[in-house]
Amino acid sequence: MDLPEQFEQEPTEEKAEEFAAPVAVSALPSKPKPAARSEQIPTDLPSVEVTVEGPAWYVIHCYSGYENKVRHNLEQRIETMGMKDKIFDVVIPTQEEIEVKDGKRKKVERHIFPGYVLVNLALTEESWYVVRNTPGVTGFVGMGNSPTPLRPEEVAQIVKRMEAEAPTVKVTYKVGERVRIVDGPFNDFRGVVAEIDMERTKVRVMVSFFGRETPVELDFLQVEKS
Repeated sequence: MDLPEQFEQEPTEEKAEEFAAPVAVSALPSKPKPAARSEQIPTDLPSVEVTVEGPAWYVIHCYSGYENKVRHNLEQRIETMGMKDKIFDVVIPTQEEIEVKDGKRKKVERHIFPGYVLVNLALTEESWYVVRNTPGVTGFVGMGNSPTPLRPEEVAQIVKRMEAEAPTVKVTYKVGERVRIVDGPFNDFRGVVAEIDMERTKVRVMVSFFGRETPVELDFLQVEKS
């Protein structure tokens, strides 16, 4: 699936040091930990241009690998700052993949859009402030104080990809590279990738067999990078 336009922007370097710094984990306290203090939302917030009335999905960017931390931070702020009536959901789009390594198949969960998190909210000055100032968030996708909401068809594509029943197969090789066959009658043969068919999840490998190059069609999972 082609990336929606909103995902083409790269995160900026803003707040990198603040967020990337390691956080020390102290021992469990002997007394109950006090509830987190609610941060006060300033009264002189910048105006935000609202293009969609009511809830909509927006894209925020962060640093790749910090998506889960950003979601956790944002969910905590929604709770402590009483924003459940304006910020409704925080989602990291993921997809299940099967990768082959050392002849073994393993299911892994991959982020579809590394460095991006989706937030469902009713855009106001307050909700913009809470999300924008969450540790790890480098900004909304959009121009200045005008976040760009995802179109309904883009949301539907992402949901469809996340809910796919069959996991996709991670292909680590490309046309022209040498690979090793790890399953089937040509097990342990080596050859060169001639063609990759993503729709059929098939790969055609040129294998030297009885002194001549022979094309062999295999499933993605029957081949690994040599």
